[in-house]
Amino acid sequence: MSYRVTVDKLACISAGRCVDEAPEAFGFDADELSEALPGASALADDELLVIAQNCPSGAIKLLDENGAQVELF
Repeated sequence: MSYRVTVDKLACISAGRCVDEAPEAFGFDADELSEALPGASALADDELLVIAQNCPSGAIKLLDENGAQVELF
């Protein structure tokens, strides 16, 4: 399975954990909010799951192949 990553910009608090953990997959936009980069899709699902679980604001959402949101906890 390959998760699709989205970032809820309204929930993002710019903690930067995702950028620290996977700079090839996450970066900051012009407003200093996290965004998923094209490299995010190359990460393994289990890696994405850990990164999303570590987001302090819960802004990182994972969607399965059917577009359903993946439960993080």
